[in-house]
Amino acid sequence: MKKHSFLIGLAAVMVSSCSNQSNNETTLSGLVPKDFQTEINHSPVNLYTLKNEKGMEVCITNFGGRIVSIMVPDKNNQMKDVVLGFDNIADYINLPSDFGAAIGRYANRIKEGKLVIDGKTIQLPKNNFGHCLHGGPNGWQYQVYKVIRSDKKELELMLNSPDGDERFPGNVTAKVTYALTEENTIQINYEATTDKKTVINMTNHSYFNLSGNPKQAITSHLLYLNSKLYTPIDSTFMTTGDILPVKETPMDFSKAKKIGQDINHYEYEQLKNGNGYDHNWILNTNGNLKQVAAKLTSPTSGITLEVYTNEPGIQVYTGNFLNGTVKGKKGIIYKQRSAICLETQHYPDSPNKPEWPSVYLEPGSTYHSRCIFKFSVNK
Repeated sequence: MKKHSFLIGLAAVMVSSCSNQSNNETTLSGLVPKDFQTEINHSPVNLYTLKNEKGMEVCITNFGGRIVSIMVPDKNNQMKDVVLGFDNIADYINLPSDFGAAIGRYANRIKEGKLVIDGKTIQLPKNNFGHCLHGGPNGWQYQVYKVIRSDKKELELMLNSPDGDERFPGNVTAKVTYALTEENTIQINYEATTDKKTVINMTNHSYFNLSGNPKQAITSHLLYLNSKLYTPIDSTFMTTGDILPVKETPMDFSKAKKIGQDINHYEYEQLKNGNGYDHNWILNTNGNLKQVAAKLTSPTSGITLEVYTNEPGIQVYTGNFLNGTVKGKKGIIYKQRSAICLETQHYPDSPNKPEWPSVYLEPGSTYHSRCIFKFSVNK
């Protein structure tokens, strides 16, 4: 997994509390809600379950706004869990990860943790190869979202991030809403407001393996990206500021191909720098939610995931830091490339690259971002 500082001073005490599911009822994915009931920094944590009439199930914890499991039918109409994660809250606390998280304040990296707002330089934490990654070591994925509304089809979460949270300016109120439709679609809506100029870039960090078996690498998955350009990185995974064409390079997914087709061609500098794919692609969609941004298919299960977004970019991360040291749901050890992340976003380090789409949020304005995960079966 991506490297992070460990949580310091985060105490969890098991308490009796309620979610939208019985404590003793096991979810379709095999999760036990009581294993997610705790209190962190005096805030209750639970497991919440969304279901539709077709049998699809999505389980979410308000610790980090994390998607814990997604159950969808495969080509044989067998239900499969297609995301990585843990089966208890203790592991989410004690084994820092981004599994399924609602990332903030700033998804991806900010160079050297330096942020300039109105001429003032702000030094953010450096938690990844000398840069600030995913909002710092105590970003929103390690904080408890307050549950505003919960029912069978929708979960609305809110987080109040104080001025100076991980040294970011502004008191920010952020909302994340997960909605499950009858079309086997997960709609994720993000909103944020601030009382002081700041930067916002939110995303979901689910690790997908559409085979439903994380013991199998995702290198056989077929990936399509609606993109002709990408932002190259240096050896510290930081964007260089360049924008390059994907044509006739291993970065070209403008026609669907196996993820593993070129991934080990480390003679190509970008794959060496990324230890595989860990790059931002510039989308051709121009924010149009009706145009597919990415499409992922498992030939084994037939399960297909289409991604739609109003964001200008998408980060593709092929689980390069999963190294066999973490044991996830059902005791399965997560090895390198056992999952892929498709993170809709503004480009990495955009605050320091003014020619790129802006991530600044002013008082009186509202940040809006949308991501849609649409599941289907290719028989």
